[in-house]
Amino acid sequence: MLEIIKGGVRLHLFIQPKSSKNEVVGPHNGELKIKITAPPVDGKANEALIEFLSDYFDIPKRQVVLVKGDTGRHKTVDLMGVEEKTARELLKL
Repeated sequence: MLEIIKGGVRLHLFIQPKSSKNEVVGPHNGELKIKITAPPVDGKANEALIEFLSDYFDIPKRQVVLVKGDTGRHKTVDLMGVEEKTARELLKL
């Protein structure tokens, strides 16, 4: 779900697109479930996820890196410049 990497943290996510609102739901089968309003078409859900995480962690979008899962619901995202303690507090982990 969350691991420490050099320069930030890595999140293992399960994304639910086309939701009524963007929100962090919580743990889901070893991943962190996040709901996104955008549909999974033409990368819109990925763009919305990056924007949501950027706002949620108050970091620039360039510090949110999609590592794996470009076309699936299971994604790995690196948040550069985010400390483990901050991530755990914001995500309530």
